[in-house]
Amino acid sequence: MEIILILGLFPINLLSRFRIAMSKNILHLDLDTFFVSVERLLDSRLKGKPILVGGLSDRGVVAACSYETRSYGVHSGMPMKMAKELCPEAIRIKGNAGTYSKHSDLVTEIIKEDVPLFEKSSIDEFYADLTGMDRFFGSYKYASELRKKIISNTGLPISFGLSGNKVVSKVATGEAKPNNQLKIDYGLEKTFLAPLSIKKIPMVGDKTYQKLRNLGLRHVRTVQEMPIDVMQRVLGKNGETIWKRANGIDSSPVIPFCERKSISTERTFDKDTIDVVKLRGILIAMTENLAYQLRRGEKLTACIAVKIRYSDFNTYTKQARIPYTSADHILIAKILELFKSLYNRRLLVRLIGVRFTHLVSGNYQINLFEDTEEALSLYRAMDDIRKRYGDKSVLRAVAMGSKTIGRMQNPFNGQPPIVLAHRKQ
Repeated sequence: MEIILILGLFPINLLSRFRIAMSKNILHLDLDTFFVSVERLLDSRLKGKPILVGGLSDRGVVAACSYETRSYGVHSGMPMKMAKELCPEAIRIKGNAGTYSKHSDLVTEIIKEDVPLFEKSSIDEFYADLTGMDRFFGSYKYASELRKKIISNTGLPISFGLSGNKVVSKVATGEAKPNNQLKIDYGLEKTFLAPLSIKKIPMVGDKTYQKLRNLGLRHVRTVQEMPIDVMQRVLGKNGETIWKRANGIDSSPVIPFCERKSISTERTFDKDTIDVVKLRGILIAMTENLAYQLRRGEKLTACIAVKIRYSDFNTYTKQARIPYTSADHILIAKILELFKSLYNRRLLVRLIGVRFTHLVSGNYQINLFEDTEEALSLYRAMDDIRKRYGDKSVLRAVAMGSKTIGRMQNPFNGQPPIVLAHRKQ
C-alpha cells in the first residue's frame, strides 16, 4: 500500500517515462547474406552478380543466395538443382566453412569488446541486451555505432533491429534489410507487426503457414485479433507461442553461452550406394571424429544413434544406451553394431549419420581389465596431432576415403554450428 501511495504522487507522464526507461532494449544483428558477402569480400568481381553458395551436385542445397537471385524465386534451403533452373546465370560457389567461421569470429570479437551481454545464435546472427544503456548513452545510438564499426572493420554488410524483446527485434531486422537498421519504440510492437505477413513471425514454417492460410489468415493483424484458445485448438501448444509472438509478447532472455546437448554428423551421397564397405568406412570416420570432439571438449556420451535414409526417402534411426565414454574403440564397435541391425532392407542408401546425446562433462575412465597403457598413450598422441594439424590429420586406414568428414572448431566452445544450410536467410 505504501508503494502505491508513493507512486500515486508522480505525474502520469513521469510514470510513463519511468516504465519506458525500465523496459528492455534487445538488439538483433544479422550479417546480410553472410556467405555471399564473404565471397564478394574475397573476390570483388562477384559484386552485383547473382550468387549461389552451397553443394554443387544435383543433391546439393543452397546455403545462401544473393539478393539478385531472389527475384527468380530462389531461397536458401532450396535444392541447388532447382535454384540453377530458376536462375541459370547464377554463379555457383561451393564455399568454405572455415573461411566463414573466421569472418564470423571477427564480428564476434568486435561485439564482445563493446557489448556486456550478447548471444551468438548462429554463425551470422547475434542478440545483445542493451537494457539500461539509454540512461548513459542511448541504445539506438550505441547500436548504430556498433554496426558502423563492424562494417568498417570487416567490410561485411550487417543489419539490426532494436526493440523490447528478441522476437520483435528479429522481425525488425528482417524489415530493415538489406544493410540497414530499424528501431521499434516501446508500446508500438503490435502496430509494427500487424500489417506484416504471418510468415514473418519466427516459428512459422511452411507447414504452419499453410495451415494458417487455409484458415484465411494472411496478415499478423488477424492473428492478433483472434482469441488465443482458437490458435491453441488449431496448432496445439505452438498456437499459444505464435499468438504471443504475433502480439509482440516475448520474455526469452539473451543467453550468453550455448551448452550443446548433442553432437552429430551425416552425409548425403551424390549417388545412392549399396556398398556396405564404403558405408562402414564412413560410419567409422564419423564416429572417430565425434569421439575426438568429445575428448577435446572433455565430454562423455551415454546414448548413440545411427540414421539411414534410403533412396525412397524412408528414414530409419536406431539408438542405444551405453556406459559413459569417449573412446573410439568402444563407440565405433557400438555404432557398427547398430548399423548391422538397422541396415536390413538391402536398398540403395541416400544418407547415413551418427549422433551422440546424453552428454555430460568428464574424461574417459580407464577400464582396468581391457585398456592398456599403449592404447591410452596412442589416443593422447593422436589427439595431440589433431589439435596441432587439424581434425583430419590422423585417420584409421578404413576411413581414408572419408576425408571430408571433420569439424573446423570445438563444438563445445559455446558457439553455434558453423554451417546452417537449411536455415532461410
